[in-house]
Amino acid sequence: MTQADTINYRARQHDCANCPMKQRCCPNTPARKIARSIHESARDVARKIRNTERYEHSCRERRKVEMLFAHMKRILRLDRLRLRGLSGASDEFTLAAAVQNLRRLAERIAQGPPLQGIGVHA
Repeated sequence: MTQADTINYRARQHDCANCPMKQRCCPNTPARKIARSIHESARDVARKIRNTERYEHSCRERRKVEMLFAHMKRILRLDRLRLRGLSGASDEFTLAAAVQNLRRLAERIAQGPPLQGIGVHA
């Protein structure tokens, strides 16, 4: 936090002197000083959102996408891929989706057709 991003709140020395929590709150100073960010209201909103079910769902979905990119770069050896800017990010996402879809298609072809409905009993 920089000086321009903070608002300093100071308690009056008279108020702190009579407070039973003085020794735990500000034992080495005559009064309490609190630096609060000007963006604290936005942080409060973010803290409220963090406790919702929709946020948890969003985190799980984002983690899945991140794992697909990690898999693409590590396992499929596309770790040198560095596409910059917004169009680069879009291209990287499209490429990752294509790679993952081709990988899944190859896995399904290798398994062969499903045996249901053919008359074969397992």
